Amino acid sequence: MTQQRIASVPAEAGEVVRQVRGFTGVPWRRLLAYLRPHLLLFSLALVGLGLSAGLGLVMPLLIGRITTVVVAGGDMANLDRLVAGLLALFAVMALGSFLQTYLLGVIGERIVATMRAQLFVRLVTLSLDFHVAKRVGELISRLSSDVTQVRTMLTQTVTDLLSATIGLVGGVVILFLLSPSLLLIVLVLAPALIAVAFLFGRPLQHVSTEVQDEIARSTTTAEEALAGIRVVKSFVREDWEAARYGADLSRVVSRASRLALWRGLFASVMTFLGFGAVALLLWYTGRQVVEGTLTVGALTSFLLYGVTIAANLASIAGQYGQFRAGTGAVQRVFEILDTRPTIVDPSPAVELPRIAGAIELESVGFAYEPGRPVLTGIDLSVAPGEILALVGPSGSGKTTLVNLVPRLWDVTEGAIRIDGVDIRDVAVHPLRSQIALVPQEATLFGGTVRENILYGRLDATEAEMVAAARSANAHDFIAALPQGYDTLLGDRGSRLSGGQRQRVAIARAILKDPRILLLDEATSALDNESERLVQDALDRLMRGRTTLIVAHRLSTLKAAHRIAVLDAGWLVELGTEADLLARDGLYARLHRMQFRAPDGLADQAATAAGAARPA
Repeated sequence: MTQQRIASVPAEAGEVVRQVRGFTGVPWRRLLAYLRPHLLLFSLALVGLGLSAGLGLVMPLLIGRITTVVVAGGDMANLDRLVAGLLALFAVMALGSFLQTYLLGVIGERIVATMRAQLFVRLVTLSLDFHVAKRVGELISRLSSDVTQVRTMLTQTVTDLLSATIGLVGGVVILFLLSPSLLLIVLVLAPALIAVAFLFGRPLQHVSTEVQDEIARSTTTAEEALAGIRVVKSFVREDWEAARYGADLSRVVSRASRLALWRGLFASVMTFLGFGAVALLLWYTGRQVVEGTLTVGALTSFLLYGVTIAANLASIAGQYGQFRAGTGAVQRVFEILDTRPTIVDPSPAVELPRIAGAIELESVGFAYEPGRPVLTGIDLSVAPGEILALVGPSGSGKTTLVNLVPRLWDVTEGAIRIDGVDIRDVAVHPLRSQIALVPQEATLFGGTVRENILYGRLDATEAEMVAAARSANAHDFIAALPQGYDTLLGDRGSRLSGGQRQRVAIARAILKDPRILLLDEATSALDNESERLVQDALDRLMRGRTTLIVAHRLSTLKAAHRIAVLDAGWLVELGTEADLLARDGLYARLHRMQFRAPDGLADQAATAAGAARPA
């Protein structure tokens, strides 16, 4: 059986990955597992909580004694001692509160870092099909707001519940010790409180999940607008984007208002029940004072304990509401952590040494969705060092075929072999480490030029990096940048032109030194001068490497040894350019239409010609 495990993860993230993979059990147990590495600090925080909450139970007794002394006209020395004791009590409670607040803050930040690391490792190791189905803003929302809410549940909510529980139970016990008959009020109230908690719990959790979903949607809208700000401005769509984001925020406010309504109703009912108990306590003890069976000091203590119990009941209600509301965020985080990659390493995996680069496709079929094939019955062999061009109308499956070679997707039918080995029988890391992809739109990161090139091979020397840049025709323009190789490129390499970005991407691929090279329309979006420089760099990169070239511009295929023509997912023609032109089939029609049409209409011409399909 294939072992479900994460591939191609940096070594330093291994422990985190094992933690992600090892989590089992119900959500609350998984949540508490995040506290295990911090048990010592958490225990100290609980000591602080016990000091602040536990000693708080002594306060009503001292205040009652002070009231008795004042009403009875007792001696000043006794009053001074009681007030000094009260101040000392407050000081210790303040110390306990500091320990609790500080340590829980530290623990909370560490938990957030751990959970975000686990979530990020899971996200970057999930297969491409997951990311195609998700929007970046939604995933960012889970990394940020959802994780923060989980942290709040683990630290603030849990400890506030403990503090309120200590105050509630302690207050009830002391009241019982002082006057067992007062316990009847609590016993009458308890079933009502439990019923209210269960009644409100499920709606609070459901509406809170809706709020988190709407926040994720609004984050996605903002992320997309900011990522495409050039398009937004060029089409003068600032107002439209603002309106779209405003609509998302309106839905957030609407859902959050419903959540606030449920929380308000819950808190108000619990508050009424709690302080209703105080009213009953006041009525009962007041009658005893009037009858002369209870002192004013004892009455004061009873009332303070009653208020303490009521306040803690209200606090428990609020924290319980927060806890149920946070469950939605927990579910959203664990949904990602529980997702497994669809592209996984086999167990055991076949060793893949340095490859020669032979590629064989045997009856390959692929569909992103069942019943809607993108590729059908592709039989194709590429010799080591051969350059094969893939052409055809838009939507014919060229890019999909290229993505299947490094197992960005798995074939749904047939097999792909490299040097005779089925790529599904080898681990992903050794396979992809020998393959480089240069797409139409070069993806650069916002760091320096150096960091972007070294992304191809992290242990490369300075000389190797510069040599790769020279081979990619990139060294001269890099040297002219303000800080040379240490120049920050901005978001997605925005400080460079399209041709410059592409040459940096080629330098990165050269540094990787792959045996198989995949070029997905790498020059189609460039002007003539940039195309010449990039094509010259690509010619150097292709030497001695098995290369698959996806191209719409047929003029860029001069270096290709053979051309494979795809149409509607079928391989309809294969041969040299001379053979295909002599055959006068689809390629010949594409060739005639493209070289007669202006460059800007090349894509339309190619699409219009895609009517042929084998019987």
